[in-house]
Amino acid sequence: MVHDPLQNLQTCLGYHFKNTLLLERALTHSSTGAEKNYERLEFLGDRVIGLVIAHILWETFPDEAEGDLAKRHAALVQGETLAQLARLVELGDAMQISGAERLSGGAENDNILADGLESVLGAMFIDGGLENCERVIKKLWADILHIMKSPPQDSKTALQEWAQARGLGLPDYKVVSKEGPDHAPVFEISVTIEGYPSKSMKGTSRRKAEKEAASLMLAYLIETEHS
Repeated sequence: MVHDPLQNLQTCLGYHFKNTLLLERALTHSSTGAEKNYERLEFLGDRVIGLVIAHILWETFPDEAEGDLAKRHAALVQGETLAQLARLVELGDAMQISGAERLSGGAENDNILADGLESVLGAMFIDGGLENCERVIKKLWADILHIMKSPPQDSKTALQEWAQARGLGLPDYKVVSKEGPDHAPVFEISVTIEGYPSKSMKGTSRRKAEKEAASLMLAYLIETEHS
């Protein structure tokens, strides 16, 4: 039996497109050189996911303050989460990317997978409406929502609160380097807290590298404080 990545993706999502050309466009990366790629659908899908997740959180946690809901929302729509879910539905297999991009690992790149999931959900909104998007998003995000017992603390926020509690200035983030092609960059970011040596980490986006650097710095500070 021939493996059909498009059919497999739709089965994993639990939604079959009426207009498969729309789905194909949602999976077409700019590296192919195609006149129409997924970027416009990605723009739409990002907003669809944001709205549906906000509604789910509003219903699921009726007594939580806006700030805690915002923390949950940020964690649920961040690129790492989207890439993780994209892997679950084997979206990378269905992505239309150039041969060179695939050889360089593009089908497993967090940024490409996250963008691809957004574009597919944007296409689903056009093809089947918001109700189908809600059903699929609730299914995909169910396990993550179940294990998120309390609002997650972003490492950058935690580091800022640590510094402020001790009367220090705000953490200072600087770009040490940026490598790789524009569509798959690797950033190295350093973070400095007054009176302590800087720490640096790399990530596939500036935000991710900042979070990793903040996490490393926070671990160092806590260890130093208790040593």
